[in-house]
Amino acid sequence: MAIKVHLEDVLKERGMTSKELCLKVGITEANLSILRSGKAKGIRFATVNRICYFLGCDVGDILKFDGNLEDNDDEE
Repeated sequence: MAIKVHLEDVLKERGMTSKELCLKVGITEANLSILRSGKAKGIRFATVNRICYFLGCDVGDILKFDGNLEDNDDEE
């Protein structure tokens, strides 16, 4: 995946557990786990907004572009 998720790092820096973030953001632990693992195919901007708000971070702190073009035939 060309977009890397660094949510785990930000959670550790903030001293917050995944469970705490789920309760604040209003998403399930299963969905947050999929996001943290980097296996998510997409995420809603509203969810990113809430994650960044409650973690006090910027989008670029949790999502990074690795410089590669992902060739995904499913999206054509």
